[in-house]
Amino acid sequence: MTLYQLIRPALFALPPETIHRVVTQAGSAANGSPIERLCRHRYAVEDQRLAVQAFGQRFSNPIGVAAGFDKDGRMPSLLASLGFGHVEIGGVTAHQQRGNPRPRLFRLGEDDALINRMGFNNKGADRVATRLANTDPPKAPLGVNLGKSKGVPDQLAPEDYRYTYERLAPHGDFFVVNVSSPNTPGLRDLQRRDRLEAIVTDLQEAGADPLLIKLSPDVAEADAEGIVDLVEDSDMAGVIATNTTVDRPASLRSPHRAETGGLSGRPLAERSTRWIRFLARRTDVPIIGVGGVFTAHDAYRKIRAGASLVQLYTGLVYRGPGIARSINNGLLRYLERDGFTTVSDAVGADLI
Repeated sequence: MTLYQLIRPALFALPPETIHRVVTQAGSAANGSPIERLCRHRYAVEDQRLAVQAFGQRFSNPIGVAAGFDKDGRMPSLLASLGFGHVEIGGVTAHQQRGNPRPRLFRLGEDDALINRMGFNNKGADRVATRLANTDPPKAPLGVNLGKSKGVPDQLAPEDYRYTYERLAPHGDFFVVNVSSPNTPGLRDLQRRDRLEAIVTDLQEAGADPLLIKLSPDVAEADAEGIVDLVEDSDMAGVIATNTTVDRPASLRSPHRAETGGLSGRPLAERSTRWIRFLARRTDVPIIGVGGVFTAHDAYRKIRAGASLVQLYTGLVYRGPGIARSINNGLLRYLERDGFTTVSDAVGADLI
């Protein structure tokens, strides 16, 4: 049993957003400190077999932190020191937002899941850019998740996304168009090809490259086909599959299962893997797989389904700071078992 497993009951006695705020404040204080060196020594797995080339970047391993964990870019360097191969911050919006009323984050402990209806709460593009400019960058690629400001009409969405990108452009290594969060009213309507194309075109004219899109697991296949066509036609760099879901599987046991918002964690695992497989059969761009990743087996299934990289958020909450080390060590064992030289050799192996 790890130290985190021993102290987790005490941590989980606090409201989830309270403990997340405490972790974020502590992580921000540790950014750039000797604590990072100690964390790298303890948690980083250095092995060339895990390295991935994608989006013109080198990732030391395929496991990353998904958007939502570090909304304001307060601790990307510390997160990278925990052994993650990349960190995605945000969603960041053009303007500061308070988000939805509390409570808005719920643990479903019986289901290894979370439900959130945060509503893109963040300090806004200007303040996040200032913070990143005054801190050392992480020793791993940094992704920036771009969200739409609440209340901005659809016809002004391209300008809204562009403002956020232009403020954060000097600090990110890749950028993600988020039109799939279920917690901003009307946001998912922007997944329609005509509306999405206007946003993508404006961002690319501003220089956004590499540019990815994050897909909803609730989108219809016909709409997903249109998104894939847009990715191909506009030379976007990749797709992230998937965001949280508003569906509620019948298997959920937690008393919080009826809360509104986006469901993440283990109940999303198989669904997101199916979407990875769907996308991998229709496009050659790299895919980042997200949803229900707790173990090396979970990550390996997504890699074999076609994901070049894998992200997690809920797994970090439930498994603690050693999760990247555990997954990366497990991936090495799977590679040896199956005769793959590198993790990239295993990408899409189940599609053959």
